[in-house]
Amino acid sequence: MRTPLVIAVLALTTGCSMFSKPHAEIPKQPDAPTNQNIVENVGKDIDKVDGRVAAAVAVARENAEKPEVVKAETGVALSYLPAPSEADVAFARQRAGKADQKDYKAAEEYGKKLLAKINADWASMEAQQKEAKRVSDMKDKRIEELTQEVVRVKQEASNNVWTMTGAGLAVIGALITAFMGPKIGLPLLLCGAFCGAVPFIIESPYFEYIAGGTLLVSSGLGLWWLTDKVRDSVNKQSTPPSNDEATPKE
Repeated sequence: MRTPLVIAVLALTTGCSMFSKPHAEIPKQPDAPTNQNIVENVGKDIDKVDGRVAAAVAVARENAEKPEVVKAETGVALSYLPAPSEADVAFARQRAGKADQKDYKAAEEYGKKLLAKINADWASMEAQQKEAKRVSDMKDKRIEELTQEVVRVKQEASNNVWTMTGAGLAVIGALITAFMGPKIGLPLLLCGAFCGAVPFIIESPYFEYIAGGTLLVSSGLGLWWLTDKVRDSVNKQSTPPSNDEATPKE
């Protein structure tokens, strides 16, 4: 009995590895956050800062003839920006001291290129975030599929064990019935049929009713057997001895 069981388990394992569906390869997840809200919130804050700085500078230029307005608006703009380094301040002062329009033009072009690069990098980061979210969802789905696969294989292995046990008991019961009589063989046949039906009984929506009914029937049979044994014992004790048994032997 042990040898067929081992063969069946090996066959089950090999069959699962041969007939299991091949999974698509999951691409590398980008080094980016998977939570879209983080990127969106940061992007909104940056846009708000950029918009207000640009607005303050624009108003300051519109009021160039009003030094107090220019000073106030540029002060507002500076409040939204980090403190500049000493090197950057020195470079700007040198540019203002020369007051060369070529230097201003070059600085403006550099600023536009840098802003374009920042916008492109931000767009790339948003695309990486979406890809990271997609790959992360694929990983979560794969984990769920593998978990379900493990549960399915365990269930199939358990069902096969019950089926093989039932088949083995049925074969043994048939042989014993043929050579030793049905009194010993039929109970084994019934046990084999029951073992083979266990997976279907467990998966049945009426499992609770079947289990309760089986327990009730088993309890009833046990009580009937016990009552019958007690009755036989009482009858045996209360039966008077026969004439042959009462006559003493000479």
